[in-house]
Amino acid sequence: MQFAPKHPVPIFPLPTAVLFPRVALPLHVFELRYRTLVRESLSGERLMALAVLKPGWEADYHGSPPFHPIGCLARFEDVEWLPNDCYNLKVLGVSRVRFGRVVREYPYRAAAVSLLPEEPFSEDDPLTELERKALLDAYTRFARSLAPTGTVVPSIDDETEFEPLVNGACMSLVADARLKLELLEMDSVLERSRCVRGMIEEHLRGRGPRSVDRGDRN
Repeated sequence: MQFAPKHPVPIFPLPTAVLFPRVALPLHVFELRYRTLVRESLSGERLMALAVLKPGWEADYHGSPPFHPIGCLARFEDVEWLPNDCYNLKVLGVSRVRFGRVVREYPYRAAAVSLLPEEPFSEDDPLTELERKALLDAYTRFARSLAPTGTVVPSIDDETEFEPLVNGACMSLVADARLKLELLEMDSVLERSRCVRGMIEEHLRGRGPRSVDRGDRN
């Protein structure tokens, strides 16, 4: 379990991007309030939390549109300051969080957060190993289905640890932010893997993704 931040965390809300723990995400920051967020965070704990805006956010985007209560704490990994005073960032997901009271509104929001623990699992547990193989197989078949005919699809590194493998699949293979949030809310990485794998199989069968079915064990 990661240590909780010592202070309220700056909130970076986005319409569709959902960050998962142990996965990296590139970001381009251009709004003045969020450029300020980056500068101030770099002089502090180098943390912020990514939140997903709720539907209807467009009506109050430049104010304080509501966001979903579950998000992901992120640590700044790489920061590039651009000549136009914008930033290119790479952030790494640290932990799922539940947002508490917003303690700051201007120029950007900051809130207390509580870390959400994952259910423990073992990399060498037979159930984990079986699920890893099944997810890698589905992931590979999905990539091949999107590649042009005759293209050699590189294999996925099967040495990747289970959690970043699962969470990377959630981020890269699921387009719908609502479905990603449902996956992020799961306390079990093993269950999350089974669900995202079920979504991949639905796609391969030519059907659109469904809401997460927590009883799905394809």
